[in-house]
Formats: sequence, C-alpha cells, structure tokens
Amino acid sequence: MNAIKPNDYLSPENYLELERHSEIKHEYIDGKLYAMAGGTKAHNTISINLAVLFREHLQDSHCQTFMSDIKVSLSGKQRFFYPDIVVTCDDNDDPNSYEVQFPKIIVEVLSESTEQFDRGKKFQFYRTIPSLQEYILVSSEQYLVECFRRTTNNLWLLETYENLAAIARIENLDIEAPLSVIYATLDLGS
Repeated sequence: MNAIKPNDYLSPENYLELERHSEIKHEYIDGKLYAMAGGTKAHNTISINLAVLFREHLQDSHCQTFMSDIKVSLSGKQRFFYPDIVVTCDDNDDPNSYEVQFPKIIVEVLSESTEQFDRGKKFQFYRTIPSLQEYILVSSEQYLVECFRRTTNNLWLLETYENLAAIARIENLDIEAPLSVIYATLDLGS
C-alpha cells in the first residue's frame, strides 16, 4: 500500500472534499491518500451475495447495510476506509452521509493485493472502533470465512468456516450465513 504523494499532508476536510469529486476512491490514513485497487468478478460476486443476505435478514430492523462506496470514519476522522460491506445499527449514523461512524460489522473480501493489510494494520485500526463487534474476512480464492468477534475485555475471538457445507455464524446480527450462499455462482475449485 503506497501513498499517492508520500510527503504531502492532506487534512481530513480536504480529503473529504477531494473524495466527493474524485472518479477513483482513496483510503486516508493520517494525512496520506492511498488509491483503491479494482476487484475481480469473484470479489464482486461475494460482496453482492453477502450484502443481499444481510439486507434480507435485516430488513425489519433499524440496521443498515452498505457496500464499498461508503467510508468508515475512525480515529477522530484521521482515517477513512472503504470496507466491502459495513453494517450499522446505530441511530446516530446519518443515512444520507457519505460515511459510517458507528459500524457494528465490517466485512473485507480478501484479494492478493490487500490481504496482508486487511489482516494486519487495517484490522488493528478497526479494533479501535468501540461500536465494532465483528470483523469478517472472506477469501476470494477458496471457500473460507474468518469471523473475528469482540468478546469481554476487548479480546477478539476467531471462528473459521471452511468449505461449501459450512455455515458461518454472524452472531451480532443473528445471521446464519451458509458458505454455499456466500459463494453462490462461483466455482473456486476444491
């Protein structure tokens, strides 16, 4: 992950204004811009499948599901990321805003170019969000879902779900997510 202009500081306000008019998306970390890479068809299919599953399950609740065009704001607006899916159940999150401030669930669909960052530094940043209860990593190369769940004392518990017969439990949304649904229409081999 390389900054676009590594030595130039951009204020959060200037970033937000620039991002409103930009044709490409940028993540923002402590004054630096990082261009977002495009995703594969498998990446996109997985994101759509999960968003539809969440949306259908949450349609009678006050929770809202958003896809990759909505930013998550953290660390006092010093960092902004575009997760593949974010769910908020907090009434303080304005539905007409460009960002979510109180995410409950964040999903990242892993790609070769982002996996290391998604598992490492980005997860470290996300863990600072008090409202975040689950961080879900979904492989786009094999049938694998990893759900990190916040427990008491801010400890994170990992549950791993492998193969198409598995059913991932999204505990904080009370969703059973069959991997056969998450990976519907995809053939990733065995």
